[in-house]
Amino acid sequence: MENFKNIAPLSDFDWNAFENGATETSKSHTELEEAYGQTLGSVHMGEVIDGNVIAINKREVVVNIGYKSDAIIPVSEFRYNPELAVGDVVEVYVENLEDKSGKLVLSHKKARASRSWERVNQALEAKEVVKGFIKCRTKGGMIVDVFGIEAFLPGSQIDVKPIRDYDVFVGKTMEFQIVKINQEYRNVVVSHKALIEAELEAQKQEIISKLEKGQVLEGTVKNITPYGVFIDLGGVDGLVHITDLSWGRVSDPHEIVELDQKLNVVILDFDEEKKRIALGLKQLTPHPWDALDPDLKVGDKVKGKVVVMADYGAFVEVAPGVEGLIHVSEMSWSQHLRSAQDFLKVGDEVEAVILTLDRTDRKMSLGIKQLKDDPWKDIEEKYPVGSRHAAKVRNFTNFGVFVELEEGVDGLIHISDLSWTKKIKHPSEFTQIGAEIEVVVLEIDKDNRRLSLGHKQLEENPWDVFETLFTEGSVHEGTIIELLDKGAVVQLEQGVEGFATPKHLVKEDGSRAQQGETLSFKVIEFNKDSKRIILSHSRTFEDPQRAEARAEKKAVRKAPRNTEATPAIQNQAASTSLGDNDALAALKAKMEQGE
Repeated sequence: MENFKNIAPLSDFDWNAFENGATETSKSHTELEEAYGQTLGSVHMGEVIDGNVIAINKREVVVNIGYKSDAIIPVSEFRYNPELAVGDVVEVYVENLEDKSGKLVLSHKKARASRSWERVNQALEAKEVVKGFIKCRTKGGMIVDVFGIEAFLPGSQIDVKPIRDYDVFVGKTMEFQIVKINQEYRNVVVSHKALIEAELEAQKQEIISKLEKGQVLEGTVKNITPYGVFIDLGGVDGLVHITDLSWGRVSDPHEIVELDQKLNVVILDFDEEKKRIALGLKQLTPHPWDALDPDLKVGDKVKGKVVVMADYGAFVEVAPGVEGLIHVSEMSWSQHLRSAQDFLKVGDEVEAVILTLDRTDRKMSLGIKQLKDDPWKDIEEKYPVGSRHAAKVRNFTNFGVFVELEEGVDGLIHISDLSWTKKIKHPSEFTQIGAEIEVVVLEIDKDNRRLSLGHKQLEENPWDVFETLFTEGSVHEGTIIELLDKGAVVQLEQGVEGFATPKHLVKEDGSRAQQGETLSFKVIEFNKDSKRIILSHSRTFEDPQRAEARAEKKAVRKAPRNTEATPAIQNQAASTSLGDNDALAALKAKMEQGE
C-alpha cells in the first residue's frame, strides 16, 4: 500500500532469532509500537477521508483506510448505490479510531451528509446526473435520498408517461437531475423525467422529420382525456381529437378506446417546431355519407335517434355518422317561438320527413310537423265564424290574450272583447296563463294564420237591458270599489260599473265618500256605445233641495197682492208709466208675430 513506500526496515532486526522462534529482540516493546505506528497513515477522528472497499456481503461492507484495522459499515448506508463493488473508493467519516472492542468505527452516511449540501449545489450548477434512493411516497410525489439529503421528486417528474402506481418505485435506485434548490429552507427538487426528455427529444426530432400527411402508423393509447386520446407513436405523442375518433357523435373517448390499446392511426397534420401531431382514427374507415342509400330523396320518411339538443333544434342520427337537423320551426305548426327541448330530448326515437338533402356538403334537414296535416288547410270548416270552442291561454299582451285552440291554431281575444261590463286594464285581471277559456270565432285571417276571437260574445249584450234600467235621473244603490284621483269606480246592480267624479262624491254633511261605502247614486249620464255610466251621490240630496227651493219661489210669485198695503209711491210710479206699458205691449206683439 501507499503508506508503506517510505518506511525503511529496521537495520538491527535479528532475522535468525525470529526464524528460530525467539520473541525478544534488542528493541523494546515501546520502540516496536512506534515503528509500527509509523507504517500507518495519519488519521484523525471527525475527518472525512477516502477508503477502499475490500469486501461486501448482504449485511456489511468492509472498508480499509490504511489504518491498523479495517472498519465494518452496514450495507444499508450504500443502498443508494446498488452497483457498489470491491475495489471502489468511498468516502467515510471517522467516528472513532478505537472503540471499546478496539475496532475502527467509520460512517459512510455521515461522510456523505457532511459534504452533501456542497455536492448538491455543484450538481445543480454542472447539471450533473446523480444517483438517489427512493425512500417512500409523500403527498404529490416521492422522497429521494441524494447525498444523504432528503430531496423531493414530484409525481410529474418521475417519467414522461403518466404514473398510475407510485408504490412500484419505492426502494428503487435511479438516476436524477437536480432541478431546483431552495437555499433558505434547504429544499432540493430532483427529476428523473428531465434525464429521459433530452434523449426523447432527439428521437422525436428524428421521427417527426420522417412524418408525412396521410401516413398510417401503429401507436399505443397513452392517455385518455375528455377532449381526445394521446397516442404514443414510439417516442413521440400525437393527439386524436374526440371529433376524429368516430364519424358518429362521441360523448366520452372511453367509448371508443382503452388505455394501452394498440391501434392504427392516420397523420392529419403536424408542426415540426411545436412538435404537435394531429392524428385521426375515423379517417381509416369510409365516410358514412358515402354508404347512404342512393335512392333516399326529399320527402322520404326516415327514423333515427336524437343525439344532440340545442335551443334552435335537434340533431337526429338516421344512420351511424349521418345526422339531420330538425329545426324548432319544423317541430310544430304553431307560430309561437319555443325551445326545441319542449318537443324532444336526447335519446328519443323519432320519425321525420326529409326536407333538404345535400350529399356534397353532407347536410340534411328534417321535419316532424309534416307528418301531421296543416290545421290551417281547412280552417274555415273546422273553426267557422260564430262557432264556439275551448282554448288555452298562452300569453298576455297589453291589448289582449293569445290563446291556442289546438297545436298550430292560435287566436287573439282583444281586451275589449273579454267582458261586457268590467273595465279591464290588463288581461291578467281576467284570466291566467295556462287556464282554459271559452271563445267565439269572430274573424279568420288565413294568410297570417290568426283568428280573432271573443269571450264576451258568449252572452247577450247586457247594455241593451242596462239602457232601460239605468235611465238618466234614476237612483240606484252602489258600492265604491276603487278610489282614483279623477273620481271613484262604483259597483252597481247587475255587475255593471259606473263612475263618479270627486265633486259628486260629497255627502250631505260635507264629507267625502270613501272606498267600501255603499250609498245611493243618481244616473246623470248613460252612454251605451262607450259603455259609460256617470253617477252622482251629491245630486241625490241636492236635486230635491233645489226642487223645494224652486217650488217655494214659485209659490211666492203666485200669492195675491195686497193693494192697500202698497205704498203710495208705487201707485205714483205705476201711473206715470202707463204710456210706456202700451209701447212695450206693442213691441211684444210684434216679436211674437216675427217668431
